[in-house]
Amino acid sequence: MKYARYLAHGQISYGVVEGDSVKELSASPFENFQITDHSHKLSEVKLLAPCIPPKILAIGLNYSSHLHDRPGPTEPMVFYKTPISVIGPDDTIVRPKDTERLDAECELVVVIKDRCRNVPEADAMSHVLGYTCGNDVSARDWQREDINWWRAKSSDTFSPAGPFIVDDIDPHDVRVKTRINGNEIQNESTNYLIFNIPTLIAYCSRFVTLEPGDMIYTGTPGEPGEMKDGDICEIEIDGIGVLSNPIQLEK
Repeated sequence: MKYARYLAHGQISYGVVEGDSVKELSASPFENFQITDHSHKLSEVKLLAPCIPPKILAIGLNYSSHLHDRPGPTEPMVFYKTPISVIGPDDTIVRPKDTERLDAECELVVVIKDRCRNVPEADAMSHVLGYTCGNDVSARDWQREDINWWRAKSSDTFSPAGPFIVDDIDPHDVRVKTRINGNEIQNESTNYLIFNIPTLIAYCSRFVTLEPGDMIYTGTPGEPGEMKDGDICEIEIDGIGVLSNPIQLEK
């Protein structure tokens, strides 16, 4: 199933995408819902971030191609991104005027289905609603200089996500890609994740209760590309779609 969150006629709704249309749900996909007969053309609605996460857990250094000769982690390297930093498809990524470099990082994002804690790896996938595209926007100079990554990874607009949540892909065998102005910067299979999704869910849930709508950004491969004023960044994942966002320098 392919879920969307969208704005139509001044109302925000969740829906199920079928072809070029979206059918409204009677409730969110994290609840018991029915598919109604109220539908719109996708071209007639504004797609929003596919959910509003209570929290975002992000994973660093989870592809060997991103390590740059550093030793690999012995356990998942987890950090927080703020929910207020989430934006949706076609929303603008604001490049702060006092950062020297702003990078795009394509990531497969796991969306948690229900409240859970201390999840065994064997049961982890049963707590997943689906997957979406994410861009872990990163201000590199702040990331190097600050004691932690609070502004480098969580400034306003630094967590684009979308366009849909999809539940019928193999999350360990899809390609994640970044294009900036049509030029491909990153392209790698999730088969090369160092810590797979059951491991990440089990590890994170040892320490914090996971809640419906929580997002886990699973890490980025290779060498990210810089985003400058006027650029268009596209994050594409097989079976999910393309998350496109323009970049604008802070005024």
